[in-house]
Amino acid sequence: MDNKRILLDDQAIRRALTRIAHEILERNKGIENTMLVGIKTRGIYLAERLAERIEQIEGSAIPVGEVDITMYRDDLTYKNEDQDPLIKGTSISKDVTDQKVILVDDVLYTGRTVRAAMDALMDLGRPSQIQLAVLVDRGHRELPIRPDYVGKNLPTSSEEIIEVALTEVDEFDQVSITQS
Repeated sequence: MDNKRILLDDQAIRRALTRIAHEILERNKGIENTMLVGIKTRGIYLAERLAERIEQIEGSAIPVGEVDITMYRDDLTYKNEDQDPLIKGTSISKDVTDQKVILVDDVLYTGRTVRAAMDALMDLGRPSQIQLAVLVDRGHRELPIRPDYVGKNLPTSSEEIIEVALTEVDEFDQVSITQS
């Protein structure tokens, strides 16, 4: 049985991202030596949206990059017939060394994706600080990782599935929950 409930619609997502943008600016006292790095796939779109809001508020652009964590996962899966992992590529045009890097992702669950993203970042340089912004924190951490900025806390059971749809990938914005 598919008991899908919509938790955030497009307006709620927009409001959450605007609030996160303000919190980022307040905590970091602006955007000097600060950059956003989205975790592929949906994290990059959220990072780009945050960058737009920050530029509207602050009047200057914040660098945005994207990180592919495929090779850093502890549960590496193979996606092609050669049994090679499907690599999506990392694109960070600015050196992360001595930068405040704000990792951006759609859902924080066990913390393993964020750990993999931090490992990937550390291979690129030594940030002065790594912060974490997520649209949804659903709990159930397996690692001692917590977000600095949260759009919505949604305590869930392990049988529930949080789905984030974004216009850039799915043609509409929505966060929903279903029973597995």
